[in-house]
Parts: sequence; structure tokens; C-alpha cells
Amino acid sequence: MDQKNFRLLFSVPVVVAALGYFVDIYDLLLFSIVRRASLISLGVAETDLLAQGEHLLRVQMAGLLVGGLIWGIMGDKLGRLSVLFGSILLYSLANIANGFVTSVDQYAWLRFIAGIGLAGELGAGVTLVSEILPANLRGYGTTIIATVGLLGAVVGNFLSKMYDWQTSYFIGGGLGLMLLVARVSVFESGMFLKSKEKHIERGNFFQLFTKRSRFLKFMGCIFIGLPLWYIIGILITFSPEFAKALGINGAISAGDAVMYSYIGLAVGDLLSGVSSQLVGSRKKILKVFLLISLAFIVGYLFLPIKTIGFFYFACFCLGVGAGFWALFVTVAAEQFGTNLRSTTATTVPNFIRGTVIPLTLAFKVLREQIGIIYGALLIGILTIIIAFIALKLIDETYGRDLNFEEID
Repeated sequence: MDQKNFRLLFSVPVVVAALGYFVDIYDLLLFSIVRRASLISLGVAETDLLAQGEHLLRVQMAGLLVGGLIWGIMGDKLGRLSVLFGSILLYSLANIANGFVTSVDQYAWLRFIAGIGLAGELGAGVTLVSEILPANLRGYGTTIIATVGLLGAVVGNFLSKMYDWQTSYFIGGGLGLMLLVARVSVFESGMFLKSKEKHIERGNFFQLFTKRSRFLKFMGCIFIGLPLWYIIGILITFSPEFAKALGINGAISAGDAVMYSYIGLAVGDLLSGVSSQLVGSRKKILKVFLLISLAFIVGYLFLPIKTIGFFYFACFCLGVGAGFWALFVTVAAEQFGTNLRSTTATTVPNFIRGTVIPLTLAFKVLREQIGIIYGALLIGILTIIIAFIALKLIDETYGRDLNFEEID
């Protein structure tokens, strides 16, 4: 790529989208980081921490499901910038309010509202960047967003060690409000503005179900990401409980497990995004990372080394294997036309986040029947199998011209 094109990767929309996703991940993962400390502070007994944590995680993910629909449709009807402003304002205020909760019920309602807000950031950012960058740079642009954004979990963990859990929520909300100022300088997608002039139907979610091929692609995009949130939502979020079952010698911090896994995710996203550009294929790289994920899942659950350091290394490896988040969202954005692009790019990652609800419910049943280790293994293998089937349903989109619409 020539130097002029290369500079486009550091244009205002790319930088602001990356910083927006950074704040998004900080706020999204903060609950996993401060789960135990916050629930203990609210008077939850040690024996109920896992169950209450699962409940609050499901509530947050339900908010993401609802928000994915709201912001995705809004992004196609009103524009990408409307989502970038509205979503960050909602989740910033909700996270500030999280610092004032005095009961689990209040906590649950605010995690639901924060989930709605958090749903809009990634899809709108990826859609905007995908549409303003030339085809040969799209993968690099979305990789920058994901790599910078995922480091929000690392910062969240460090700040949670420096401050109490309430202050950590206040900081997250404050960072979001500060980002609103930077958003003022971002310009709207030219593709969206041209599509708007054509007066065609935009943001009709049900249009995804009116053609069999379109519906299958939509389902394929969703289920490719199933292993990713199985890893984050179960193996990492409940890492202290897994460490205990594995006989790890010492106490494991959920915050540290999240931090190391998200460092791995940033590395994996960088590798998968760049590799897909160099190889010239999205699907081939997705297959490779699904196999890597399977290998690291088995290693996490069964390798005999019992030291704290090795356990955190296993969390890092899980993150690397699951580091196809940016690639997965890029594929979703590239599958569909301009009038449905925001809808799909926003709903797909949030529907995947929402699968944490059935995954944790299935995990609860299985761990009571066959134990926490084998229950997690069974679910993990199933998610990998489903993801491989889903890959067959989508198109190879590397280098695709995105200037088209979905018309029945």
C-alpha cells in the first residue's frame, strides 16, 4: 500500500472508533473483573457468588441483545453517527449509576441498561470504518479498532486494583462522556449518505428473513462467533471456580484472568486481521483460529501444571485462540448491503454475546450432572462444531466492493 493510503488507517474515524471500542470493552468487562468484590460488598454470601454472578451476566447480555436490535436498525435508518453518540451516552450514564447501587436488584437493572448502551459501539464503528476505507485496507482498519479496543480490559483490571469497584465504574462512565467530545469531529459514511438519497428501505430487520440465502448468511455470521463468547463468558469469567476445580496452587483473580485473556485477544485479533489481508481470505483464517481455540480449550481444562503463572498463561492462550473477533465482525459487515449493514454488523456481535445466556444455563445443568470440567468441555466442543457448520453458510468477502444495497 502506498503512503497516502496508509495514512487513512490513522484518520479521525478510525482513531475515534478504536478509542470508543476501548471504552466499550472497559465497561463491558468491568463487571467480570469486579464481580466478586462488588457482590460481596452488597452482602452476597460466598456460596452464592457464582449463581448471582451468572444471573447478572445473563441480565447484561439480555441488554446487549435488545440494544443490538435498537442500535443496528437506528444505524441504517438515521446514520452511523447517531449510534456512536447515543450508545456511548447511555452506557456512560448507566455505568456511573452502577457505582451507587445498594442491592443486587438495582445492580441487575443497571447492568441491563448498560448492556443496551454497550451494544451499539462496535457494530457502528466497524460499519463506518469499513465504508470509508478502500477495500484493500478494510481488514487493517477493523483490526486496529479491535486491537486497541480489547486493551480496555487490561486498563480496567489495573484500575480495579487501584480503586474500589464503585470508583472503577465512575471512571468508565467518565471516559465515555469524554469520548463524546472527540466524536464531534467524526464525519458520516459517504456510502450511507448516497444510499439515503435513493429512498430505499433501510434498517428493516425483518428483511434478513425474507430471502433464504440472506437468512442463512445472517445465521452463519452469528454462530461463527459462538466459541468466542463461550471462552470469555464461561472459561474466563468464572476462572476462579475453574482454578479451584483444577487444583491450582493459590488464589486466582478473575480480573487478572480477564486481563491476560484480553491481551491474548488483542494479539490474536492482530494476527487474524493481518493474516486475512496477506492470505486474501477471511474464511481460511477463521478455520485456523477455530482449530487453535479448540486446542487451547482442551489445554486449559486438562493440562496437569498447577501453578498460578501457568493458569494465567493458559488464559492468555485462550484469548489468542479466540482472537478472531474483529475478523468475525468485519465478515458480518461485508456480507450485506449498505441499507442493512449497520443492522447486521451491530446485531451479530450482540446476538453472540447474548448466547452467554443459554450457554451459562446449559453449563449450570451439565456441571451438576458431570462436573465443572467435563461440562465445560462438552459445551466447548459443541460450539466449535457449530461454528464450522456456520462457516459454510457465509460468503468469502475479502476485497468485496461494499457499495451495494439489499433489494428483495
